[in-house]
Amino acid sequence: MKVSFIGLGVMGYPMAGHLSNNNSNIELKVYNRTTEKTKKWLNEYKGTFSKTPAEAAKDCDIVFLCVGNDNDVNQVVQGENGVLKSIPKNSIIVDHTTASAKIAINLHQICQNQKKVSFLDAPVSGGQAGAENGKLTIMIGGDEASYNKVLPFLNNYAKNTSLIGKSGSGQLAKMVNQICIAGLLQGLSEAINFAQKVDLDVEKVISVIKDGAASSWQMENRYKTMTKDQFDFGFAVEWMRKDLKICLEQADKVGARLPVTAIIDQFYSNILNNGGRRWDTSSLIKLLR
Repeated sequence: MKVSFIGLGVMGYPMAGHLSNNNSNIELKVYNRTTEKTKKWLNEYKGTFSKTPAEAAKDCDIVFLCVGNDNDVNQVVQGENGVLKSIPKNSIIVDHTTASAKIAINLHQICQNQKKVSFLDAPVSGGQAGAENGKLTIMIGGDEASYNKVLPFLNNYAKNTSLIGKSGSGQLAKMVNQICIAGLLQGLSEAINFAQKVDLDVEKVISVIKDGAASSWQMENRYKTMTKDQFDFGFAVEWMRKDLKICLEQADKVGARLPVTAIIDQFYSNILNNGGRRWDTSSLIKLLR
């Protein structure tokens, strides 16, 4: 099979790497907006250099995307040198970008109408570590036949995948994920800060409560670095703000109330103003210190 991967950022770089390492029976083409990043990737993995998304998609059975936002996805798919200029009929586009449900539904319709191409919205969760270790969670919207065709490839970098429903459902599920994380991180930040203020040994406290009702992935993986005021890793605040903006806009559209999420979105705005653009999302605790 001929496959391409477009977008070699923090997440896409290792994801494309897993495809290259684990599939000797495919022809893999890669494209990134920054040529230097593509060349670096090709020094580590086996693949072919592409100058444009159109060149990457030419003759391909499956095209994977992992770019920045709605505008980036739209440009890569529909732009002057976009995927739709060259992708064959009956191929599949798998978009791993965290974007809006609106862009996913729109591109699903456009791809079907113009080229009979299937478009799956497939945002991921698990952060940079999940991408590097091949243990991402993927939430997918689209048709079942296309999902079944791409599943063997998704399993190269995912520990859990699920077809949620029709087009846009993957992005909506990712919004649910980010809403949960925002609340969890604020609660964990307040808890750790409180424990430190009352002179408790945070390590001992967490060891007692981590297997009870208060447990979470954030607690297991972030409490030590939060205690030490270390935030130079993981999922960046600027990305979380982008995601929460999508959540809040969708909630406003359907009349869903997200009072806690709205507050935490403003907390992240404060962190950005304090130079924390690339800090990990667990840096919420800094606002309490």
